[in-house]
Amino acid sequence: MREITLARQLGEVALAIAIAPLFTGWIAQCRAWMQNRSAPPLLQPYRMLRKLFQKDVALATEASPLFRATPYVLFGTMVLAAAIIPSLATDLPFAQAADAIALIGLFATARVFQSLAAMDIGTAFGTMGARREMMVGFLAEPALLMVMFNAFLLYGSTALPSLVDGYAAHPALIDPSVIFAAIAFLMVLLAENARIPIDNPATHLELTMIHEAMLLEYSARHLALMEWASSLKLFNYACVGFALFFPWGIATHGVDGTGTLLLAIVALLGKLAVAGAVLALIESISAKLRLFRAPEYLAIAFLLAVLGLLVHLLLGANTHA
Repeated sequence: MREITLARQLGEVALAIAIAPLFTGWIAQCRAWMQNRSAPPLLQPYRMLRKLFQKDVALATEASPLFRATPYVLFGTMVLAAAIIPSLATDLPFAQAADAIALIGLFATARVFQSLAAMDIGTAFGTMGARREMMVGFLAEPALLMVMFNAFLLYGSTALPSLVDGYAAHPALIDPSVIFAAIAFLMVLLAENARIPIDNPATHLELTMIHEAMLLEYSARHLALMEWASSLKLFNYACVGFALFFPWGIATHGVDGTGTLLLAIVALLGKLAVAGAVLALIESISAKLRLFRAPEYLAIAFLLAVLGLLVHLLLGANTHA
């Protein structure tokens, strides 16, 4: 039984690593369709990764071991995050570590390493992108914490598997505060993954980009790992959102069988398809904000999460009264 559970855990991680670039390609394709442009192939991210892995690495003479190790650290942290997020089932070994603080700590670790590596070479654009990234992270993490605390108050736990299991036990439970938390989470997802309106993943204009500015000195397999880690981060945030607000289809604790896991995979792919189309729609109808407006944007996300928390507490107080 233990071997079967471990095999499921490895299968979940392998699935996340495999389909994360596909999710990015689907968003790019939907965005092109909505903007009446010729859509890139769905498998374009895989082709780009294969091309980069076949090239030779070009390193700056001032590159330190930190600069060389950062792509592997980023990719490893995103893989570990994918392992502890219950995207398919809640009874997997690593899912027991899916605590809100631990998960946000993994994302913060990746951000710190990436920012330090961007400043390591000493280029102006890398340092500028690192500073902007740390500013966005500094403002986004409190909002994300409030979103998670808001959702976890419903079931008295800070673990994602407990929330999914609690929803399965009480599927009719509806709380208006979840709406505010969901909107705040969507705003944080866009900011943390360098999407419009905070950043434009398709631009290469150094004066406006954030994420791309930190990758200018990377090449070959190092750049491939950074891009793959970026796709995994977006996939992980989407799966966190599914666990918090749309846990339908996730195999809960005590449910066994290959058929259940196959249904969970189908449900995950369907939710990713819908989420990708929604993200593409938001990016198609939105414009990139000026950089000094980013704090206002994330402050609104934080206030929405706090408002959802207050609504939940007020409704709970009225119920007990």
